[in-house]
Amino acid sequence: MDRTEELIYRSQEGDKTAREELVKENMGLIHHVVKRFLGRGVEAEDLFQIGAIGLVKAVDRFDLSFGVRFSTYAVPMIAGEIKRFLRDDSMIKVSRSLKELAGKAARLREQIMMERGEEPGVEELARLLGVEAEELVQAMDSSVEVESLQKIVYQGDGEGLSLMDKVEQGKDEQETLLRRLLLEQLLNSLEPKERQIITLRFFCDQTQTQVAEQLGMSQVQISRMEKKILAALKKRM
Repeated sequence: MDRTEELIYRSQEGDKTAREELVKENMGLIHHVVKRFLGRGVEAEDLFQIGAIGLVKAVDRFDLSFGVRFSTYAVPMIAGEIKRFLRDDSMIKVSRSLKELAGKAARLREQIMMERGEEPGVEELARLLGVEAEELVQAMDSSVEVESLQKIVYQGDGEGLSLMDKVEQGKDEQETLLRRLLLEQLLNSLEPKERQIITLRFFCDQTQTQVAEQLGMSQVQISRMEKKILAALKKRM
């Protein structure tokens, strides 16, 4: 177990000092990722702080048994955290102004309907509000979209599940997909027999003896090949 793996293990066991050391030693990963998101209206320092959250999450969720470099796992986690921040921050800012406009339009529409008994068109509402018709349509559409994220799509055991909850659940699925893609890339880099050994050992839960019998080899040969394959995979990471 190298130093990084040792620190990760200790951190996941609750050692705060180990976590602080890990974060400090991997600051360069955050700086590297932050450079990709500069010039989007957010200060580099703020992006760095958000990236640090992603790094901490990577420390907490990294699986030591997976056999990949920590940086390989951490970089997508840091980038994902920053992307979510930029998306959510933009959504909040835009939706707030558009929602206010939609609210004004709704009140004006009700007023006109009470006075005239008929519903005004978008062009008239936009003119009275002093905005472009396209902007008003966008505000009305955005208002519906934001509200629909909070709409309950499932009710069970006394608790409702909204679309936003489903989006949050999707984050774990994305991490699972990332691991699967990394694993497929590793397996595809192996020779057919090497891939068969790894598949039988770690995906079919067969012992070295069982694999040896199936491939017509000795248990010692399988053990040596397995160590060699795992060492090669670790270097490729």
